[in-house]
Amino acid sequence: MRKAVYLLNLLFIVLLLGITPVAGASSGPLQLASPDGAVQIVFRLTAGQAPTYRVTFHGKSIVEDSPLSLEFRRGGTWAAGQEITGVHRNAHDETYSLVAGKSSQARDHYNQMIVALRETAAPHRKIELQFRAYNDGAAFRYFIPDQDLLGQFEILSERSEFRFPADYTCWARQDGSFTTAQEQEFERISLDRIQPGAIVGLPLTISLGGTMTAALTEANLRDYAGMYVEGVPGHPHTLVTRLSPLPDEKDVAVRARAPHYTPWRVLMLGAKPGDLIESNIILNLSDPCVLSDTSWIIPGKTVFPWWVNFKAPPPVPSTMTTENQKYYIDFAQEIHARYLEFEPPWYGPEKQAVDDPESLDITKVIPELDMPEILSYGRQHGVGLIIWMHWKALRKQMDEALALYAKWGAKGIKCDFMNSDDQSMVNFYEEVAQKCAQLHLMVDFHGAYKPTGLRRTYPNLITREGVMGAEYNKFTKRETPLHNVTLPFTRMLAGPMDYTPGGMRNVTAEQFTINYDYPNVMGTRCQQLAMYVVYESPLMMVSDSPEAYRAAVGTDFIREVPTSWDETRVLAGEVAEYVVIARRLGTNWYIGAMTNWTPRHLSISLAALGNGHWEADVYHDGPDAARTPTDITHSPTILQSSRPLVIDLAPGGGWAAHLKPVAN
Repeated sequence: MRKAVYLLNLLFIVLLLGITPVAGASSGPLQLASPDGAVQIVFRLTAGQAPTYRVTFHGKSIVEDSPLSLEFRRGGTWAAGQEITGVHRNAHDETYSLVAGKSSQARDHYNQMIVALRETAAPHRKIELQFRAYNDGAAFRYFIPDQDLLGQFEILSERSEFRFPADYTCWARQDGSFTTAQEQEFERISLDRIQPGAIVGLPLTISLGGTMTAALTEANLRDYAGMYVEGVPGHPHTLVTRLSPLPDEKDVAVRARAPHYTPWRVLMLGAKPGDLIESNIILNLSDPCVLSDTSWIIPGKTVFPWWVNFKAPPPVPSTMTTENQKYYIDFAQEIHARYLEFEPPWYGPEKQAVDDPESLDITKVIPELDMPEILSYGRQHGVGLIIWMHWKALRKQMDEALALYAKWGAKGIKCDFMNSDDQSMVNFYEEVAQKCAQLHLMVDFHGAYKPTGLRRTYPNLITREGVMGAEYNKFTKRETPLHNVTLPFTRMLAGPMDYTPGGMRNVTAEQFTINYDYPNVMGTRCQQLAMYVVYESPLMMVSDSPEAYRAAVGTDFIREVPTSWDETRVLAGEVAEYVVIARRLGTNWYIGAMTNWTPRHLSISLAALGNGHWEADVYHDGPDAARTPTDITHSPTILQSSRPLVIDLAPGGGWAAHLKPVAN
């Protein structure tokens, strides 16, 4: 009896601490459920003692038993021949504040299981697998403890597999190389069309049948190589990770010292596609903010003169001069933009800045610019500078240049053309974010890889490109409404994207012509307005020329729309078809709707906005918008939560509204 009581007390203590004693090489299975029970992760060792996991969502198999392995230069592949030496479980529920983005707060609520593994044969390497189950996703990562063989190590490859039960439809960005700006379309294909040897970028969005949707990506990428996926020979509808190789040794992906964590491998899960857009799982899996003061990080709109090649009406020169920049500062104040993009050729010819970046000095201004005059004029008008430079030039002069920009009173930098996410480049990003934070400078990365949550750790990393945005209208016909409406369900799932919207020269596909100085955009004027709500970017561009906005219907909406939000609700949407998103700041809601080339008649519930009714400034496609995409109608109205919102969208169309609550 006394022994039984002792064992019961011991079991109680074990459960309280979340520690599972493991004897020998137990193979599991070990189960982990999300707080609401919807997501289930099961870990087990195979007959060969190799680690595998599987995932279900609302009882549906999402990922079937999938192996996990790492290949090291010393010691070879870590895979089979494992024993479980311990299991630790814990739960976490925290709400934290965000500086900028789609919500002002995020809830980090998960259950976690850590499985400690050791090889049964020499060299007896020890690695932990950490699993987290959220209500909106599943994630895992590797932890390499300090040990003799792995004190310093090189990873040649990571082979984390995702074995899906069927040949699902997905939207894949076929990068074809590890050194790109990740600016391609997301192509609708099936999983089996992703071949071995492919280099498919993330996020990869996957339709699981019905409305259930998943997205595969990574979070908390720090001191590691960026992740891609490829097919697996002999295993249909299976993907496996590929790591971006180091530039100095192509067969090595990671050089590091233990203890070391890999990034999280994330499977975002939603009962419907819009759930993925609302999710904060990428930030939840990232390290907390390290900045004690974030008051200087101020979201806002930015005037982008480069998009129209600095065009201005006479007598203002249409080149980058002091007068030209003062003209754009005036416009920034007029359009309620906080910032001016200070673009090339501010420190030398643009071609030289791009092709031979280290030949120019990024602390020296061209003679056509009176920098003290521009800075003084900007301060008088409440407009700060975001200063562009090539990353190689910044690497060469980082401390000197950043200190100078801070002395000038600049508000941030725009670092461009990295075009890689190998481990050394990943570390460069963090170095830039850290040093800019010390000097109270925000950061916008262009020529960039996808976001992975570093903006939670360094919230001055306010946006980035890594998207085929409106710059492409200057030189291609690839920027279509189909692409535009695919982005919210693909690239935007990873985080803010600097798409550069606001084009006012709206045309049909047949009318589109390439014009470098005055770019056209396919789709309606209202689709461009809707982008300011649909697309997430706390630093949002106003891209077209000032003359294109003045007296144009829709400019008032761009002038007043915020760029950072307290809450985001996806009211409706299908991947690559259409999307309707509502975002709230304070008591005001903004709604944006976009469609591909298919016209739509939508009836949308406003229940997610709460009870009440609102005065709404509505901008919708005009009656002739299908033939004349600049046709736009502004019609103030009253909207009520108890009545469906009816939205009509022209081909390539949009709808945008600002809702103010009406007092009872």
